[in-house]
Amino acid sequence: GTQVTVEIHPKDTTPQLFKKLSFGKGPRRLPSLRGQDNKAFQRTEAPRPPGGKDLHAYPWDKSSLKSMPVDLQQFEKLDAYALKVNVKNSVEELVKALLKQARTDLEKVRVIWMWICHHIEYDIVGYHNKSQLSTKPIDVLQTGKSICEGYAGLFEQMCSIAGIQCMKLSGYSKGYGYKLGQTFTGDSDHAWNAVYLDGRWHLLDSTWGSGSVDDSFTKFTFRYNEFYFLTHPALFINNHFPDNSNWQLLKPTLTLKEFESNMLHNSNFYMLGLLTAQPETAVIQTVKGKASVSVDCRSATLFMFKLKGTDEHGLMTLKKHGMKLEIYPQKTGNHKLQIFAKPSKGSDEVYNCVLEYVVDCKSVDKAMRFPKDLHQPVGPSWFTERQGFLRPSHPDPVIHTNDGRCSVTFTLGKDISVLASLHSDNSSLTEDMRRRHIMQIHRGNQIELKIHLPHAGNFVLKIYSKKKSDPGNYDYIFNYLITCLNTEAKWPAFPQSYSKWAEDYEILEPLSGLLPANRNVQFRLKMHGIAKVLVQAENTYPLTQRRGYWEGTCNTSGCREVFVMVHENANHSFYSHVLKYEVETQ
Repeated sequence: GTQVTVEIHPKDTTPQLFKKLSFGKGPRRLPSLRGQDNKAFQRTEAPRPPGGKDLHAYPWDKSSLKSMPVDLQQFEKLDAYALKVNVKNSVEELVKALLKQARTDLEKVRVIWMWICHHIEYDIVGYHNKSQLSTKPIDVLQTGKSICEGYAGLFEQMCSIAGIQCMKLSGYSKGYGYKLGQTFTGDSDHAWNAVYLDGRWHLLDSTWGSGSVDDSFTKFTFRYNEFYFLTHPALFINNHFPDNSNWQLLKPTLTLKEFESNMLHNSNFYMLGLLTAQPETAVIQTVKGKASVSVDCRSATLFMFKLKGTDEHGLMTLKKHGMKLEIYPQKTGNHKLQIFAKPSKGSDEVYNCVLEYVVDCKSVDKAMRFPKDLHQPVGPSWFTERQGFLRPSHPDPVIHTNDGRCSVTFTLGKDISVLASLHSDNSSLTEDMRRRHIMQIHRGNQIELKIHLPHAGNFVLKIYSKKKSDPGNYDYIFNYLITCLNTEAKWPAFPQSYSKWAEDYEILEPLSGLLPANRNVQFRLKMHGIAKVLVQAENTYPLTQRRGYWEGTCNTSGCREVFVMVHENANHSFYSHVLKYEVETQ
């Protein structure tokens, strides 16, 4: 075969040997230098170093995840084609096959990227045992596996054959094995690429685009990640720090110290449309036992958190464009805090970890010990609005009451039936009593939940709903935290109501389900469509109707229970029970 040596003399360097290409009849045959191929081939010249027009502003301007406009839908056919190409005999033949469907430089880079991300797996054995490892492009191609060095080298060679300027870059990365807040010293630990498209340099990482290794570093899983294709440099710097700071493609460039202390946002963070997180440091010191985190995002997103593996000791509220979290660790020391997110649309999608912090707790706020039954997120949000709970009287997650009484109102969507119950750690409330400390009052499409707490402390108000037309069960929707510090507060339950008590009936008095003994008690009830109302104690007392209310008194002596009964039709002789009160024992 013939040896061809191409020499390139860039202005500012001494002549150097640039590429050795072998044209022979051997297995590594190049495409013939005729027509199309020739043109493409000659275009590869010495890559120019990055300059002013390559630079992007830092911090990120929240505009785009990529450094140039990319329409992924236009790539669908090309991507599918790349996945099907199966050429293993030579890098040149592989590139030739891939380029059949690629016209523009961007398409060429895309088809090479797609092929590598779906055909080369991370070589865990080779990583642990370097003697078994070759990162030469042809070896990477034929074994189908390598480490980052091999991915980047193969990418560089394939681009070169395709006539695209490409550089292999190396540096530090916050990848597998990275510990929050660690420092970087010694040799670089990762390799990636820069490609020259539309007159500018762009960054990509095909190793991280192809998938991930498990925590124990024993298994690689192909899981394509779009994020690392032409990533915006202000986002790429989040976990890639090049040896040569010019390749950050940023203005201003970051120092290694800044890179080390900056919060690590992984690709899930940005792919889910999240924009920023506060605080921006990885370690959060508590102030008076409390740590706060907030996230901003583009669209409605569901969040959850884990502090040392559980979602206790926190109050998380969903906002239209993000979430707020307050953490109250109940032990001093360092606690790992993880934040997870998923899109609000995909109900079947899993939560992905998007942030990790270390909470350094100096002192514990014992008053903020939350009941076990508290569910995250807490309080109303865009999510509860979607479920038909509109215009809440209490937009905040916590309701404070001084005397143990409070009331929450909503405008309800159509056809919604509501169930509410009260929970606390130090209450022995039965299922029935949990509901009887809450009274529902409906006025048109408004619902009021009147709450009388049985004692002081922290309570969870859980709210469930279902469609009235649905025979099925109630679904849990959301909860509030209700706090009362006043130890004098002690309220009996509301009276028990029966099925004939209609949704829009209302008790004005007596609200307490426990009536005093041997007293005259005033009754005032709002009911309609009724012919007659009786209160049955030792004796029976009729109520009279005045302006839509049924009023009257009853005497409680000599009885343990008092019933309110209605006569729905004057011609019928039977009554239905609608309410039941207890009478205090003497």
